[in-house]
Amino acid sequence: MSTLTVRCAVRTDAAQIHNFIVELARYEKAEHEVESSIADIESSLFSDHSTAHAIIGEKDGVAIGMAVYFFNYSTWLGKNGLYLEDLYVSEQHRGVGMGKKLLSHLASIAIDKDCERMEWSVLDWNQPAIDVYNALGAKPRDEWIGYRITGDALVRLASSG
Repeated sequence: MSTLTVRCAVRTDAAQIHNFIVELARYEKAEHEVESSIADIESSLFSDHSTAHAIIGEKDGVAIGMAVYFFNYSTWLGKNGLYLEDLYVSEQHRGVGMGKKLLSHLASIAIDKDCERMEWSVLDWNQPAIDVYNALGAKPRDEWIGYRITGDALVRLASSG
């Protein structure tokens, strides 16, 4: 019988996390958009100024998945929330319960940190993930539209004020 465990990621996990990021991007048909390097992952997740964190899911001691998260803030609630940036389980290990185990671990972190909520986004075509999230009791936020500004538009905005 296999053993599933979740642990906090450490600096030596940076290459594995980067590999999972590339696999996730490939699954989302966006591998060409991955710009981060292993060094970027080390710096952004494991330096003294890191604001993002990661956990690793293992099956019998072998990394099969990960989650990257950070804390956000709700002015309406006056409390922090946990934002799940990426959740990934290797294709050959899906269906063994690791995704739920990673989400459960994150929920425990959120509760331990006195967060009022946990949020994430999912691509509208990723029905397997949507089905899992619905089964867990998560609710879609259909009334909100996500926005993003990057590149030259971000630079123009920064210099416009």
